[in-house]
Amino acid sequence: MMLKPDTLTIHVARSIESETRVANIPVFRASTVLFDSLEEAAQRAQAVARGDKGASTYATASTPTTAALMDALEHIEGAGHATRACLAPSGLSAIATLLMALLKPGDDLMVIDSVYGPTRNFCQSVLAQWGVSTRFYSPDASAEALEAMLLPNTRLIYLESPASYTFEIQDVPAIAAMAKGRGVLTVIDNAWASPIMANPFDWGVDASVLPLTKYWSGHSDVLMGATVVREALWPALWKTQRDFGICVGGDDAYLVLRGLRTAAVRMRSHEQSALRVAQWLEQRQGIARVIHPALASHPQHGLFRRDFKGASGLFGFVLDPAYWGLAETANGPEDPQAARLLAALCEGRRHFGMGYSWGGFESLIMPGRLSALRSAKPWQEGPLLRVHIGLEDPQDLIDDLEAGFQAMAKLI
Repeated sequence: MMLKPDTLTIHVARSIESETRVANIPVFRASTVLFDSLEEAAQRAQAVARGDKGASTYATASTPTTAALMDALEHIEGAGHATRACLAPSGLSAIATLLMALLKPGDDLMVIDSVYGPTRNFCQSVLAQWGVSTRFYSPDASAEALEAMLLPNTRLIYLESPASYTFEIQDVPAIAAMAKGRGVLTVIDNAWASPIMANPFDWGVDASVLPLTKYWSGHSDVLMGATVVREALWPALWKTQRDFGICVGGDDAYLVLRGLRTAAVRMRSHEQSALRVAQWLEQRQGIARVIHPALASHPQHGLFRRDFKGASGLFGFVLDPAYWGLAETANGPEDPQAARLLAALCEGRRHFGMGYSWGGFESLIMPGRLSALRSAKPWQEGPLLRVHIGLEDPQDLIDDLEAGFQAMAKLI
């Protein structure tokens, strides 16, 4: 029977048989998932409730594209370990979902003082309202020092290595071993080194949170986060993920998968160019110190060499207040003279943009505003700048920074 046009346009070409093979997995855009029988629908629902891989009754659980990305995360971030991965629409969303999954009212949470700013805000607002207490510890605290800080209700230690803005390296294997012995969970924000330069599950952590927005995607055109956990934590994470309706679309998952194909090549380029710029900065007058874990001058360089496979393109440097005619207390953009100098350095650059994200193909520069981001160990040094070295020629970037320093010199 010939179908009427209204019906034909609905049902034609909804599946295509083809032997054509393509390089990339297709994009599945979906909300509804269809079943051949009621029994199949019931079985799928049970599989979704268990968190079985690839199981879906609705696209909030997964599509073939999002399932492929979760599988990639388990193989790369969790390499050699039994792990499961969840996707979220941003890095902060992944962090928040994991903390809500693992903590309950009355728990104590220990967080590195140099943590990503929005994570600090989430702990001090949402978690505090929910009855979870948060204590911040110094980024250079040893495993022994952290053990002495543990309380009977300490549930989780939140790590970040290298630390945001100030790039301290934690002795994560020692902290994870100590915590495991005391029945405390460890979570790490592995933004700086992933997806190529570190395997935090080898260090003994229980979970890793990732901003796929950054190096995993690599092109500054998608927002996404992920949580990778050891299998023992999967039921709690999956239930919270489902309860909050946390999910991502197929188009964004595809972009991250596509970026992943070139991640190793991009990361090596970021690493080499950033080291060249950092070494030049170390030799330039007016720089108090360069904070790059791969430099021998870094206080925890030995830990970096032991634990990491390489470096990313993100590092910081501190201006020498005396050289630039600043008071020793002028340690940030809040000071009027420091603000003028920082504007001369950052604004109008040919190759460095100003932006808070990083991990894309482009170079970025931003002053660090640390006064509201430190409590256990307040920042006491001169003005700090964070730079992300992109895929441009490093000599062009050096010339651009030098032009900024010359603009600063005219204001002295």
